[in-house]
Amino acid sequence: MKLFLTPGACSLSPHIALREAGLQFDFEQVDLKTKQTKSGADYRKVNPKGSVPALQLDNGQVLTEGPAIVQYIADQKPASKLAPAAGTFERSRLQEWLNYNCSELHKMFGPLFNPATPADQQQATKAAIGAKFDFVNHSLEGKQFLLGDTFTVADGYLFVILTWAKHVGMDFSKWPALSSFFDRVVGRPAVQAAMKAEGLIK
Repeated sequence: MKLFLTPGACSLSPHIALREAGLQFDFEQVDLKTKQTKSGADYRKVNPKGSVPALQLDNGQVLTEGPAIVQYIADQKPASKLAPAAGTFERSRLQEWLNYNCSELHKMFGPLFNPATPADQQQATKAAIGAKFDFVNHSLEGKQFLLGDTFTVADGYLFVILTWAKHVGMDFSKWPALSSFFDRVVGRPAVQAAMKAEGLIK
C-alpha cells in the first residue's frame, strides 16, 4: 500500500492508523498547491479530487476520504482493535465520532489557515470551535479515549485536529479532559513515529 500525504494535514490520521495497525506501507508527499507528488508526478492522476489522503492498494485501487480510509485500515488488522467489528452498535458509535470530527470540527479550521481571513473572523471561528470542544471535553470525562479505554481510529483523527488547534494558538487549559487526551495520544509510539516520518517533530 502507498499513502499519499501532506505533512501535518488530515492525512496524518491514516498515517497514524497504518502504524498503529502494524501494516507495511510506503508513503509519498503531495504538494497541495501544485498537485505534484514529491517524485514529480501529477497527483490528480492518483486522486482527481486533488486532496489528501489517498491510499493506493497493491491491486491498483485507490481509496480516498479519511474516515473511509481509516476504517479500511482498521479492518485489515482486527486484532489491533482500531475499530469495533462491522455490524455492531459500537462500530456505529465509531462512525458517529468520525463523522463529527469530519463535519463539525475538521471543516471549521479552513478560515484559520487562510492568511486573508480577517482577525475578527478568526476569533469568531476559534470561539465556534471552542464550543465544539466543550462537547468533546465533556464526552471524554472519565474515559481514556472517545469510545472508552481502547484507542481507535476516531482518536487518531481527533488528535490531528487538536494539533491544528495548538498550531493556531488555542489554549487547552479550559478543557482538561481534552488536554489529557492530547498528552496521552501524542506519547503513543505509533503517533511519534508518524509525526517524525512527516518531519513534524524530531
